[in-house]
Amino acid sequence: MYKLFFGTVATVAVLFVACGNNSNNQADVSTNETAAKDTSNPSVETKKPNAKFKPAFAGQTRIAAVKTRTLYEGKLLSSDLKSPWGIAALPDGRFIITQKRGEMRIATNSGTVGAAITGIPEVNAKGQGGLLGIAVDPGFAQNRMLYWSFSENSAEGNLTAIAKGKLSADEKSIQNATVIYRATPGYKGTLHYGGRILIDKAGNLIISTGERSDIETRPQAQDVNSGLGKVIRITKDGKAAAGNPMASSARPEIYSYGHRNVQGLALHPVTGELWENEFGPRGGDELNLVKPGKNYGWPVITYGIEYSGSDVPGAIAQKAGMEQPVYYWDPVISPSGMTFYNSDVIAEWKNNLFISSLSGTHVIRLVIRNNKVVGEERLLADQGERFRDITQGKDGALYAVTDGGKLYRIGKK
Repeated sequence: MYKLFFGTVATVAVLFVACGNNSNNQADVSTNETAAKDTSNPSVETKKPNAKFKPAFAGQTRIAAVKTRTLYEGKLLSSDLKSPWGIAALPDGRFIITQKRGEMRIATNSGTVGAAITGIPEVNAKGQGGLLGIAVDPGFAQNRMLYWSFSENSAEGNLTAIAKGKLSADEKSIQNATVIYRATPGYKGTLHYGGRILIDKAGNLIISTGERSDIETRPQAQDVNSGLGKVIRITKDGKAAAGNPMASSARPEIYSYGHRNVQGLALHPVTGELWENEFGPRGGDELNLVKPGKNYGWPVITYGIEYSGSDVPGAIAQKAGMEQPVYYWDPVISPSGMTFYNSDVIAEWKNNLFISSLSGTHVIRLVIRNNKVVGEERLLADQGERFRDITQGKDGALYAVTDGGKLYRIGKK
């Protein structure tokens, strides 16, 4: 096993023999005991930005670093998953996990992973597609209902679809799986499906879609007659939710638009406000406070450049009538699933936002006050894992899955 102790003055590494990769072999991978603010490093980001854009306001990027004072540990619970994409807590403290190629599995908070669950509609797992985000019905203990996002084949191409179904009593299959929503039009590509899903306090589903990446599809993020590049709000039957801002339009399910590829959705535990993160191009990953009916700008405004190094055609960083991100990253960290921490177990984390980072290979902790980011920390950066999704367990710990098939627990030591 490997254990890292982080002290207030120096970091001491203690090496020990690894115990193997099966679900019953756990490893403590990191612990810490640090000062509240790292004054020697004003930001966790030390690399040069890719783009030359200037932030719209102070604190919009590269905020001061903070460090958790409470002694916590990261523990590897299992390496038995296969390309997990979404994780959600069940009422009994276990977790339902989606795997990209089309399976769901249940895991305990000690790391035991169950067999693949059958009865799930076929997914298109090419590229960035597959079985994506998952949400557990608040009434699951009585109705056993699950809702999930996936990439589906259609006659005109692939698209983001939403399905629901009932987990059988023996937990071996999904019963009566039904597709309730499709983000049309389809497109013959394999990128940018969005794919997150959550349930709001009114019982509606909030889902995210991508604009499918290519130059020819990007303008659909600005098109309110398209389901691409949107945050969508629907009922559990797939209808537009009451009170949506575009109720009289051709797409009454649209909640916000002008998004690139949203892979993180979370509701603030105190205010109930909706937050999202989305991938920028080369630079310009964003954190947004989602307001109904607002335009978040892509591909007209961005804080990034093309992967080739050239400018995004015609793009600028700011434009009237388009929302600015609360925070952005350049270089990118590739933000995916995220959750607000809502427990007193680690009091200083209360209402902080935790984001799983893919290319950044860490878990991000953001301290947010008055809807502004005031501190950033990177957790488990020593693991070198692409963190895909994160959720809070009933025990007040965070649980994260990685593209490499691992399940981690991050909690008080």
